[in-house]
Amino acid sequence: MNGEKVGKTPYKHKDTKIVGSTNQVRIEKEGYRTYTTTFSKNEEIAVGPLIGGLFVLVPYLWIMKYKSARIYDLIPKDK
Repeated sequence: MNGEKVGKTPYKHKDTKIVGSTNQVRIEKEGYRTYTTTFSKNEEIAVGPLIGGLFVLVPYLWIMKYKSARIYDLIPKDK
């Protein structure tokens, strides 16, 4: 994740990045092609910061969140 090893799957990602921040993912497994992708913090609306933003503008920086789950299918190297 973003150039750092985070462990084995399943992996649960959390961070405090603001709206539009991007994360790079590289999944490697012996016998399979390396899978590389990205995802951004603009996939779903976060209700808490939306309500808080009505009173103070700063929470709008965290108004969006990531999808709750992702599934990536690895392809064997021999295909």
